[in-house]
Amino acid sequence: MVAETRLTPDDLIAPLFVREGAREPQPIASLPGVVQHSPESLRAEVAHLLDVGVPAMILFGIPEHRDGDGSGASDPEGVVQVALRDLRDRFGDEIVLIADLCLDEYTDHGHCGLLTPSGAVDNDSTLDRYAEIAVAQAEAGADIVAPSGMMDGQVAAIRDALDEEDFADTAILAYAAKFASGLYGPFRDAVDVEIAGGGDRRAYQQDPANAREALEEVRADVAEGADLIMVKPAVTYLDVIARVRAEHDLPLAAYHVSGEYAMIKAAAANGWINGDAVALEQLLAVKRAGADLILTYFAREIAEVIG
Repeated sequence: MVAETRLTPDDLIAPLFVREGAREPQPIASLPGVVQHSPESLRAEVAHLLDVGVPAMILFGIPEHRDGDGSGASDPEGVVQVALRDLRDRFGDEIVLIADLCLDEYTDHGHCGLLTPSGAVDNDSTLDRYAEIAVAQAEAGADIVAPSGMMDGQVAAIRDALDEEDFADTAILAYAAKFASGLYGPFRDAVDVEIAGGGDRRAYQQDPANAREALEEVRADVAEGADLIMVKPAVTYLDVIARVRAEHDLPLAAYHVSGEYAMIKAAAANGWINGDAVALEQLLAVKRAGADLILTYFAREIAEVIG
């Protein structure tokens, strides 16, 4: 009765992976309980999530073919666009469909943007690709596009493209403060991504040491027209979530990432912790810090517990 913070299934967004050409769901070893979905298993999972009260899903695609331009990301017959149309046709307005908007899952080099001949990420040419992807996802039925590449100017480029193609109502969830974290390993397993040459993304993701710089990135995305903003990861950046919440009134999301999920699962499997209790405690902490919405691989499990 006197609890100051409440977590409900409405607060949760489920990240879901769909694999092109899959005939059955494929387990992800580093994410116990999470799979690369086939079209059929994706529909079943979404139906179950809706039954337990989770209203929104964000889709990530695993294509059969990758190239230097990440062409599958904007192909109308690309894996995510096909899945979006199928889910929209089957579930209508019952579901909020969010599409991750990035190139890393579709490129043969694993970076979030196009590369220059020297191998550096080309920020400005990448913006054109992001605009094309946003329009393709909106046409396929996405309610929200979620640019995650941390390119400078990405929100403005996407907003302009959506407005020009009469998708003014398609919202943008900006990965506004996305840190170059060591907690993304299981996610990269899930989408079969390996960064070429053993590289990293520190040139365009945020330094984990810098909170003030992250706040500047959030301000830039808000100024460019973001409808929702996100901090990623969640538990290790509660201070950033709290500072963003204090400064901005836009809906604020936080991504409880793959490594945060995997650590709880591993400790619970060894009998060291009560997995459900710790997961709920962490998600409550994220909500208490100021997040309105939480992307989490625990969405289904926690909704079943608290729903």
